[in-house]
Parts: sequence; structure tokens; C-alpha cells
Amino acid sequence: MTMTKHPGSCHCGAVRYQVEVDLDAPVARCNCTVCIRVAGTTQVVKPAAFTLLQGEADLTAYEWGGRIGQRYFCKHCGVTCFGRGHLEVLGGDYVSVAVNTLEDVDVNTLKVVHWDGRHDNWTGGVRDTPWPIFAA
Repeated sequence: MTMTKHPGSCHCGAVRYQVEVDLDAPVARCNCTVCIRVAGTTQVVKPAAFTLLQGEADLTAYEWGGRIGQRYFCKHCGVTCFGRGHLEVLGGDYVSVAVNTLEDVDVNTLKVVHWDGRHDNWTGGVRDTPWPIFAA
């Protein structure tokens, strides 16, 4: 495991952060009704590995459904930056960073795994191929 600090920001630069993360590990995509719309590709870290450097007042939060987490986005440019929440399958408290907002990362080189968030199937774990988006 190679933990490296990466700078991140929203599009307009009002919100800036740093995260210590192992991007040799897979990043995740989810098929929930929000992730599928924002093409969310994330990496989950413990809260201690994430530092908000600037722009707390420039963030707006969105929470829905099971209320297990909040997504934070810049209220100026609208970019989803990260989420915070608590989910036992992720080890409790977490920060889920949108890897496409990391300034020094080519997301096309990362291994991607998939969560079935649309069906709250968190205990089903991840898989290498996408879960069906509209399956019952």
C-alpha cells in the first residue's frame, strides 16, 4: 500500500483539499441515483487522511435516502468534491473523495470496481463489472 498526498479542488478553485490515499488500490463507481448522474468515481479514506484546505463556506451539502452520507459540492461551480458519512461496511466514518477532482491524477489509469448503491446492496461488496443500473 502506497499512501500519497494528492491535492484536489473544485473547478473554480474556491474549494481546495488534500487527501492521503493509495491509488494503486481500486477506485469505485456506484450505480446509485446520484453517482450515475455525476459519473462519480471515488476513493474512500478515513477522515484523518482528508484535509479541507480552503472553501468550507463555499460548500453546499446534499443528503438523501438512507441518510448515511452527505455529498459536498461547490456552490459556485457545482462540482461534487467529496462526501462524508458512516457506513459499517466501509469501517465506520469515511470521506469519499471524487478522484476526478484530484489535480495530479489521470483517472484513466486507475483500476475501477463497482458498488450496487442503487439497491442499497452495500453488503454485496464490489465487483469488477458494473452492476445493472435499472435492475429490479
